[in-house]
Amino acid sequence: MIAMKSLHPCLMTACLLTAGLSLNPTDLHAQSVVKLDEIVALVEDDVILRTELDIAIEGIVQRIQQGGGNLPPQNLLEKQVLERLINRKLQVQRALRTGIRVSDSDIDQAMMNLARQNNISVGQMRQVLEADGEDFAEFRKSVGEEIMGERLRQRIVSSMDPVSDTEVEILLASEDFAGGEFDISHIQVNVPEGATPEMVAEAEARIQSIHQEIMDGMDFASAAISFSESQDALEGGHVGWRDLNSLPREFSDAIRDLPAGSVTDPIRSPAGYHLVKVNDHRENRQILAEEYRANHILIATNELVDAEEAMGIARDLHGRIEGGEDFAALAREHSDDTTSANLGGDMGWFPPQQFGDRFQAMLTGLEDGELSDPFQTEAGWHLLQRTGFRETDVTDAAMANMARQTIMQRRAESEVEAYIRQLREEAFVEVRLPG
Repeated sequence: MIAMKSLHPCLMTACLLTAGLSLNPTDLHAQSVVKLDEIVALVEDDVILRTELDIAIEGIVQRIQQGGGNLPPQNLLEKQVLERLINRKLQVQRALRTGIRVSDSDIDQAMMNLARQNNISVGQMRQVLEADGEDFAEFRKSVGEEIMGERLRQRIVSSMDPVSDTEVEILLASEDFAGGEFDISHIQVNVPEGATPEMVAEAEARIQSIHQEIMDGMDFASAAISFSESQDALEGGHVGWRDLNSLPREFSDAIRDLPAGSVTDPIRSPAGYHLVKVNDHRENRQILAEEYRANHILIATNELVDAEEAMGIARDLHGRIEGGEDFAALAREHSDDTTSANLGGDMGWFPPQQFGDRFQAMLTGLEDGELSDPFQTEAGWHLLQRTGFRETDVTDAAMANMARQTIMQRRAESEVEAYIRQLREEAFVEVRLPG
């Protein structure tokens, strides 16, 4: 049995929802084939069919089972999966209206990536899909729609103002940023803008009921899959690692002193009511970077010096250095590395990966003062003499970069969530699920 993985790291977890995350047929899918004309939702001028919903549910069910989670009741799972399909359909419609397009080559590349992640070829993936009754053309269409939705989300994020240095400095100076990171999960019950007091009271009663079920022993992830209205509901509400400053103030205040495994009381925010579970906590740590210093001679290959001749020169220079001649003098005279030649081959301090894998492998295999054998890269033939190694504390730089990313991530999540909620609230949607 092959579980289809996400197309790309930057795609949201909803990737390939309607494409069928499972390549193994189930009774549910077999039954859905005869219900091609049953409409389960109208979304603006488009429809979602029972077939689409059943195939999407198959993938979610298999993923939950593979993760060891508990399945919610079928009616709740249908509702959650259909809501995600509706949101994706709305995003694709908006993307088309705003000029976003996906080419066949874009889809081909995504298909190749997907097949590679499953250790099969695209041809083999097609055979498995078609053997299980899937329509390969529909699968490709679903992949293209997910790419389109992702590009819409990227457009939203790219329109945001850049993070200023002042914002980074303020975040770094805050006590919360130095308080480590929390791995959290989340359940949300939405309260729409302009909600009546009765609607607010209903949402509050729902979150209180969910909280009580969790206190009575219901697994948090199962509760999220069953009841949460957030975008991460079908992932068991898992948000991942966040520092306190990357969270809404209501969340950070609630979890700051909670031990791992604890669940907050219901939290009110402008978006609705929430429960947050602390899965784990880790402190900030010192970050050290390895740096090397080396002397270098390059004999470049070009139209005048072929690889064999360059190798001969490098071997001759290696023998002369081994015989006692000065590396620096030979580098000034013979090296084609214009940056270091005038410095006697001294490259200064640099991270080991800066000049590629081959260079790194030779460098890390040397002791300080040791001379490498001649070795070849695309640039030509090289000699290296390692002259130093150190670990540099880059914690400040890493924390500043983390702070910048935290601010961007917080803005992006907020902007995308608000955009999708607005799409949903303004759209014509008619759900036709029974009950």
